[in-house]
Amino acid sequence: MTQEELDLAHLLINALNLEGKDPATIDPVAPLFGDYGTGWGLDSIDALEIALAIQQRYGIELRADDELSRNAFSSLQELARFVAQPRAQQAS
Repeated sequence: MTQEELDLAHLLINALNLEGKDPATIDPVAPLFGDYGTGWGLDSIDALEIALAIQQRYGIELRADDELSRNAFSSLQELARFVAQPRAQQAS
């Protein structure tokens, strides 16, 4: 797991009040939504909480009508890539 993924995992755990979930043990490619047995088991309300937390922390807006935003919600790894992309563009 990259440092960016770990930081984002901490943010999600805090934003969603997922007590007892250890960020260091999270599989970064596990699906965020759907069956809890294969991933995080999050739902649409959690998606709103995640989007708000990311906007507040990173100043990045995740929009339901944007395909890149929707794809970012597939896993922690994809979400970390999405969050890092605008910051990388600003640095260049």
